[in-house]
Amino acid sequence: MENLNINRHISGQFNSELESVRNQVMQMGGLIEKQLGDALAAMADNDIELAQQIIAKDKEVNQFESNVDQECSRIIAKRQPAASDLRLILTIMKSITELERVGDGVVSIARMVIENHGQVGPSLIGLENMGQIVLKMLHNTLDAFTRLDLKAAIMAHNQDKKVNRQYESIVRELMTFMMEDPRIIPNILKVLAAARAIERIGDRCKNICEQTLYLVEGVDVRHATEEEINSFLIE
Repeated sequence: MENLNINRHISGQFNSELESVRNQVMQMGGLIEKQLGDALAAMADNDIELAQQIIAKDKEVNQFESNVDQECSRIIAKRQPAASDLRLILTIMKSITELERVGDGVVSIARMVIENHGQVGPSLIGLENMGQIVLKMLHNTLDAFTRLDLKAAIMAHNQDKKVNRQYESIVRELMTFMMEDPRIIPNILKVLAAARAIERIGDRCKNICEQTLYLVEGVDVRHATEEEINSFLIE
């Protein structure tokens, strides 16, 4: 959030509070990005130990959300921020909720790795490819949010279409596997759940991008069309 002019406040303590919240969000985002990267690596390598570590580390993600939410609530009660300051706090509160849900999706991937370990099942190459797209989308989303980069946020937002196409293709492929060999249906259902989790992470990234647009432009675009959102690029 380099463009935030937080030093304009009369109270130096208020500046420190906003900076502290900002740093915690950045740390939370960095942790979740690493968690997702590790989950994809665990899936590619069938690494049970790494998957278990990911699940255990989710407590840190939850603690970040709790801490930031409490700090934002305290700032609102104590400082009664207005205008852009209030917009910043509200955006952060909504975005950390989305990030925590990304963390839940990562745990779903890790659980699939553990539960399907040693079992016969379909190739996960398609799932891994979709995961890499979403990982890049998450990185770009967090970068746009940190720098308040309108263009980067919209570009990351538009990546969700590619994720959805990949997801639909994977679902069709997995359905074919189930029809060909009903014995592996339980394992494929777990893979489907992981695929859905990855697709939903893309949706969470999309929501954070919309919050970034709200923070920068002061316009709620949650129900806007893609054309309406892209129009910000030419204004």
